[in-house]
Amino acid sequence: MNSTQSHVIAGISDECLSVYFRGKKEQHVNLFLFEGFETLDIFGPVEILGQIQTYTLHYYSLTGGIVANAQGVQVVTEPIEQANPYGILVIPGGMGTRRLVDDKEAIRIIGKIAVSAAFCLSICTGSAVLGKAGVLDGKQATSNKQALGWVKSIAKQVIWIEKARWVVDGKFYTSSGVSAGMDMTLGFIKDRFGEIKAQDIANHIEYIWNTDSTEDRFAEI
Repeated sequence: MNSTQSHVIAGISDECLSVYFRGKKEQHVNLFLFEGFETLDIFGPVEILGQIQTYTLHYYSLTGGIVANAQGVQVVTEPIEQANPYGILVIPGGMGTRRLVDDKEAIRIIGKIAVSAAFCLSICTGSAVLGKAGVLDGKQATSNKQALGWVKSIAKQVIWIEKARWVVDGKFYTSSGVSAGMDMTLGFIKDRFGEIKAQDIANHIEYIWNTDSTEDRFAEI
């Protein structure tokens, strides 16, 4: 176990913190963005998480300012160190993760926040970022199947599930590629608020929710 994983705040373990802040401070949703993130990776989950009235969504990057994604969409962000460390951390994937995993300062900060966060949700190759930070060591996780070889090379201590739409291990939710993030987020909502709430959201946005986390046809392509 590395220093990140064994992190303790004021003598309270990460597990106890997660339980304590569930329903108290998890309303802070910290969306971490970086140059080259994938559009649907983040805005699919945003559409879903934004349906929960007690959640407030905040956009962060390493230093704040305008961040442009893979499709040229510009988002105004705040510095990540201003984020509530006990909120829900959401990390998208995209080609920008190839550079992000080599940014030691970004990985250090992400790892620190991931440890204290009530929950961590990653979409696509966002799990490579969490893996590089060491917080997924010994845990089950998944990622975009087309990039899984690269993701595995980044974090060899993670138990990578090669066929899964999304995977849950404790407070960590990881999904396969792009649209799978919406299925995972609805699964997260189901776990927090019940299946009826999750399905109501899916119906509201007219989305056909893939409810089976183990069904992953893209693992065979």
